Amino acid sequence: MTKTKIGGWRQKSQQIVYDNPWIQIRHEEVIRPNGSEGIYGVVHFKSRAIGVVAIDEDDNTWLVKQSRYPNNETTIEIPEGGGPLDEPPLEAAKRELKEETGFTAAHWQPLMELRTSNSVTDEKAYIFLATELTAGKQDLEETEDIELIKVPVDTAIDMAMNGDIIDAMSVAALLKLAVMRQK
Repeated sequence: MTKTKIGGWRQKSQQIVYDNPWIQIRHEEVIRPNGSEGIYGVVHFKSRAIGVVAIDEDDNTWLVKQSRYPNNETTIEIPEGGGPLDEPPLEAAKRELKEETGFTAAHWQPLMELRTSNSVTDEKAYIFLATELTAGKQDLEETEDIELIKVPVDTAIDMAMNGDIIDAMSVAALLKLAVMRQK
């Protein structure tokens, strides 16, 4: 049975080829919008991507430096993590900020929603702005080797502009913040 998709795509079949607690990978046979037959690989995330731009009273933002296994590199990022699909994104953001930085925030504002790599995955990302911070103790997960970094917000924006910050969610969030501050 063929399932109609957006934009003229049609799905002929779907097979799960890999499954773990975080992701599922599907092999799909499709009919492309031009009518030709093809295949498509889809990475389904079992959680949402969550990010937080945390700004203190001195206009510093708190970033994390950590190793990223897939690319075998260390990156500087806004605090990020995964939020279960049944958990509201804001609650996940509060938890992630506390885990990775130790901070809690009195004021939260949605900053943006984005798709991390919509040509191969269905992952949705939610990024928040957190202010009026109160320091606390980090509660890192066993997979995290995080170094906390405090930098002025303008410096973080410059880092996103010059390639010192290359994580997509971090770059998008910091550049949106830069535009918001100009208005």
